[in-house]
Amino acid sequence: MPDTPLRVAALCLLLLSSLSLFAQPTDKFFAKQEVLADLSYLYESLQDAHYNAFAYTSEEEFLAAYQRVRASVVQDSMSHLEVINTFQQLIATIKNGHTEIDFPIASYMNYATSGGTLFPLEIAFEEGRPLVRKNFSAAKEIASGAEVLSINGMPIQEVLNRIYPHISAERLYFKQAKLELISFPRYYWQVFGQQDSFSVQIRQGGIIHTYTFPAVNLVTGYEYKRDEVLNAKMEVKFFESAAYLNPGNLSGDEPAFQAFIDSAFAVILESGKPNLIIDLRNNRGGDDTFSDYVVSFIADKPFKWISSLSIRSSKFLKAHIRANRDTTNEYNRLLLSKADGAVFPYEFEPYSPQPEQNRFQGKVYVLVNRQSHSQSAVMAAQVQDYGFGTIVGEETGDYPSLYASQFQYTLPKTGVVVKVSKGYMVRVNGSKKPEGVIPDLMVKDYLLDEQDEILDDLLKKL
Repeated sequence: MPDTPLRVAALCLLLLSSLSLFAQPTDKFFAKQEVLADLSYLYESLQDAHYNAFAYTSEEEFLAAYQRVRASVVQDSMSHLEVINTFQQLIATIKNGHTEIDFPIASYMNYATSGGTLFPLEIAFEEGRPLVRKNFSAAKEIASGAEVLSINGMPIQEVLNRIYPHISAERLYFKQAKLELISFPRYYWQVFGQQDSFSVQIRQGGIIHTYTFPAVNLVTGYEYKRDEVLNAKMEVKFFESAAYLNPGNLSGDEPAFQAFIDSAFAVILESGKPNLIIDLRNNRGGDDTFSDYVVSFIADKPFKWISSLSIRSSKFLKAHIRANRDTTNEYNRLLLSKADGAVFPYEFEPYSPQPEQNRFQGKVYVLVNRQSHSQSAVMAAQVQDYGFGTIVGEETGDYPSLYASQFQYTLPKTGVVVKVSKGYMVRVNGSKKPEGVIPDLMVKDYLLDEQDEILDDLLKKL
């Protein structure tokens, strides 16, 4: 079927649904002074609006990054993609996964409609090594698990070092997880542009090989053939010794979500299975109202999703609220009432468990991996800290105590959308250690194959 712009746009919207999408013109160019003005605006606003812009980087490092990025703006005009590429290198210096400028999906869609091509090898990171996850190239001899050593003469570590400054994350482990999430071919295009062919050095079976192959069509050779890493979907099924529940992403239509959870637990309880497995892997997260509702079916006492949440008001945030939000809203009125720079606790009441007859009272296991993002990681920590269940899998990429409570604004000259963390939340047990959720039962999740190592390993133990 023909790849019309509308079809390609719909495809990208579906495949990249984990990203926030904004209808920004991608064919517009911006004068150097416009870019520099927005860069200065970004530099000042991040410091003013972020809860703690210097939690993971120093003020001196941030200033040095700003000066370096500013010095790189030498063209008389820059495209929308070039502007995003430039600004990402400043915001990522803060090293906060919830303070970011998204992958340039509008430019990517525009590139797709013009017949764009991509590097055809997806990559996953295992013990820090970049290994082939999926091979869409003409070189079918390249197997999953082969190690990528270089691309077009550039060592892979240098390639990655060029990509990493565009990814906001607290640490390398999470940065690599986000690169897997968006995908290496997409990021390679963003940073290096279109390449017609590739000479790739591969280590496979202990032997180094060099393969040369053409780029593949972005739509028919890549997007049509792949599956997104974030693939959580609502599902209930049963194994011999356990019921299995995947709640899907913790966002969307809340009444519909609750109706699904209600019906799921009704059939789970009816099954009489002694064990329940809740799958939070490859989950983009969402809101506490969704996760708390799930937890209420396994909790035996009132609970909170975190031990504390604090918010930082600011001159910039208040101006944003006055210009773009309902100032009569209770939450917004609270923010507006605080002094510029004030940090204050945001209180919330404990959540009550479901009536006893509706609750699952057997053993609960929660599956996580490095692609358990945001609220899904917070939920896993909540279950672990209250002792509501056993966590199984690998360490999450996201921290359960984290800078989040994200809000977004648009830079005035270029229209680039910026996301900033205005809050800080602490997991139930009070730990602020810079680490993900550490499972009680550690099982490595290899994203290279179709085998479900974590679930299979757990089922063998039940």
